[in-house]
Amino acid sequence: MRWILLALTAALAAGWWSCVDHPGTASDITVSEYPVPEGLPPIPIPQDNPITSEKIALGRLLFYDKRLSHDGDLSCASCHRQSHAFADTLAVSRGSKSEIGLRNAPAIVNIAYSGAWFWDGRARSIEEQILGALISPIEMASDTALIAQLLTRDERYQQLFPQVFGTAPSVREAIRALATFCRVLISGNSRYDRYRRGDVGALSDAEKRGMALFFSSRAGCSGCHSGPNFTDNTFHSIGIHTHYYDRGRYYVTGNEGDIGKFRTPTLRNVALTAPYMNDGTLATLDEVLEHYNTGGKPFVNKDPRIRPLGLTRQELDDLRAFLQALTDSAFITNPAFAQP
Repeated sequence: MRWILLALTAALAAGWWSCVDHPGTASDITVSEYPVPEGLPPIPIPQDNPITSEKIALGRLLFYDKRLSHDGDLSCASCHRQSHAFADTLAVSRGSKSEIGLRNAPAIVNIAYSGAWFWDGRARSIEEQILGALISPIEMASDTALIAQLLTRDERYQQLFPQVFGTAPSVREAIRALATFCRVLISGNSRYDRYRRGDVGALSDAEKRGMALFFSSRAGCSGCHSGPNFTDNTFHSIGIHTHYYDRGRYYVTGNEGDIGKFRTPTLRNVALTAPYMNDGTLATLDEVLEHYNTGGKPFVNKDPRIRPLGLTRQELDDLRAFLQALTDSAFITNPAFAQP
């Protein structure tokens, strides 16, 4: 029953957002003008929702506003905490009505680079993902009428929306502002990044060994965790469970070849985003590494690359050290992303 509700929520979000008029604003910053750390590609920015500093600021206010949830007890930041790279510390989050979630709340760091959103990729844009979370009965459990009422009655929003959008407060523009804030949550200044830019002392010997192993064919980590954002942005079944109720990508495509497949998450700041996997079933990086080293469990559509690796304890420790070097301390303490 809960999966039916999830599917209906996704369909409603997609339908509502697709029916919205999407005008652009001529004065907004374009993609080429928004700075990103060296080594990362430009942020993909939709033409109908360009970036402005004012829109980012409004989105930040909304991101931390608990009143957007049904009971006024849950904000976006409640499950996406800056100190944890905008992930949650719970295996599965609790919703506004104390509903237990079905999946782990993923880190939303660098989600601008994703090609599909949510673990199963059911959202086609950050805007659609945000709407889905707002109205999901097991997340913020709100609805567009309640949100519109809040926005139109709040004096601060009454002042800010005309300044940002030239219109009165609306759910449509609130979602655009939230998406803009999430779009600029870009991390790319870890010690690994400094090493890549020429600071040879940025990594320890153990971290360098772990890096070499990570990118080697023997460990094969970079087969899925590839590119500057350490993800191929596709979907895989990796053998976390032998029997499991969540069919993942299948709920979106209806293709039996997608049963058990979930989106590859970024590994940036991965040391901060425990617990791991789509259901939060692995509590530590050591458990994650052990899972891959043993080859996981038999499961439908399991990726053939998930096989016993035979890595030594020292090699596993080196891999963990490298993953910890992907932490961007400046990102998780950046006051521009903190609660206003």
